[in-house]
Amino acid sequence: MQYIQQEKLQNIRETILKRKEELAENKRQDLAKSHNVYTDLTTFRIDLLTTYADSFLMEKESANEAILHWGNNMADLLVNHGLPLNLALEEISYYRDVIGEMIKEEAKNNDFSLDAFYQIISYLNTIVDHAIQFVSKSYVKDYTEKINCAQYAIDELSVPVVRITEEIGILPLVGNLDTKRAQYLMESALEKGSQYKLKWLIIDLSAVPIIDTMVANQLFKVIAGLQLLGIEVVISGIRPEIAQTMVNLEIKVGGIRSFSSLHQAIQYTNSFTGSLM
Repeated sequence: MQYIQQEKLQNIRETILKRKEELAENKRQDLAKSHNVYTDLTTFRIDLLTTYADSFLMEKESANEAILHWGNNMADLLVNHGLPLNLALEEISYYRDVIGEMIKEEAKNNDFSLDAFYQIISYLNTIVDHAIQFVSKSYVKDYTEKINCAQYAIDELSVPVVRITEEIGILPLVGNLDTKRAQYLMESALEKGSQYKLKWLIIDLSAVPIIDTMVANQLFKVIAGLQLLGIEVVISGIRPEIAQTMVNLEIKVGGIRSFSSLHQAIQYTNSFTGSLM
């Protein structure tokens, strides 16, 4: 920092480093009582205090890089342990106040000029603000990635292809179909149909509440893809109200055998394969 003697900044750094274990322990006890959080954050507290201390003797860019590194690591810990972002923000704000008091005492004891004191406090505030910004951005990014991974796993489980004989499989659909889920449906049906070397696939719609034009179009795309692989498709679970809706929407299922129940569909496919259930 301009116009400030390195000795003064060095003294501030040494004061923070001298008390970092004490400050980290005080915050650990406070957090355990107020939030019932027992995940060990001591290493991250000490790293943050060390980074704050060292930043007084670093160029601004280097200090930002160090804070960014800490923010990424802290965000990873919070997301992986299911802890809220406000824990990190509380830690950061807590040390802003504590270090501010240290700087004030150092300024009194060593006759800092008003300009020097203001410049040091402003620099500290900038570093702390960057810490808040970096950990927040990293947390949102990590949390979003984790949610997306979980959603992908849920979507995969929601469109399972179950093989009931060597040649026959069932794809039971449950709930509403949207564009993303329809894409998983396509991928799962084609991949598993080929993997299992199926000759027949029964798509069961018993638990699908609504059939509209979008859902029908997606189903026909799946069926067309399966037929290209040499897999015959049968639809089951067409309830009266679904049939009425499809007629009203002029959705045609020409060339595709459909049944009102899964049992009937299985009987039909068995008659061609000679499989025993």
